[in-house]
Amino acid sequence: MAEQNKLTKKELRQIWRRWGFTHLSSMSYEKLQAHAWAFAYLPFANKYYANDPEKKRRLLLRHSMFYNTEPQTGQVINGIVASLEEEIAVGGDVPEELPINIKATLMGPLAGIGDSIIQGIIVPILLSIAMGLAAGGNAIGPIFYIICYGLAGPLISYFSFMNGYKLGVNAIDVIIGENAKRITDAFNVLGIMVVGGLAASNIALITKLKIPMGDETQQLQEVLDGIFPKILPLAMVLLAWYLLTSKQLSATKVILVLTVISAVGVVIGVF
Repeated sequence: MAEQNKLTKKELRQIWRRWGFTHLSSMSYEKLQAHAWAFAYLPFANKYYANDPEKKRRLLLRHSMFYNTEPQTGQVINGIVASLEEEIAVGGDVPEELPINIKATLMGPLAGIGDSIIQGIIVPILLSIAMGLAAGGNAIGPIFYIICYGLAGPLISYFSFMNGYKLGVNAIDVIIGENAKRITDAFNVLGIMVVGGLAASNIALITKLKIPMGDETQQLQEVLDGIFPKILPLAMVLLAWYLLTSKQLSATKVILVLTVISAVGVVIGVF
């Protein structure tokens, strides 16, 4: 490929930025995140296909098809596709169907890996720190979370895109197959450990019930702690998980259920 025909750093950043900050701005049940892809490749189309309306139409058409993945780590796919589209535009031996197949093949594995990293590890850790800072009404807590997540998300997105572009189709060997399953499983385990640790540290739930011990009584909480410390917070987490997964309740409804349980428990003297 002639060096002068390659995408410049500025043009690559433009593609990254357009997708990275608009992926959820125009969604539909039919296309989900697809509209942002077409928007991201408009400058690309104007660079390579300014004098070829038919190729420009085909480019935007193939990037207007259904697409959905985790948006930060999913930028790896965008980077790979950018390198493939570049080859197509300069007459390389790459069929126009390949970018479509790449997107369809990789969006599932990247969603699994990305959700495990972002939602399972980074967000819970940042929220736990922010909640600790916000104790007592300190405004530093939410400010900390907004700033840190506002930096972490774009950084992950940017480096994912640039590395995807650099590796091209070679990145597929790392993302799909057994490698992807191992990566996803590892991050899922780590995410479960993080959530478990945060639940034990941040959920304050104890019982005030007493049990008879001969002529005296003993706090039930002391007995529970001797058998299984933090068992009540664990029970609340498992209940929330059950309601979300098995009963398919929304997060808002689950919060309301837990609030009602807590309020009733306090009124009758259980908690």
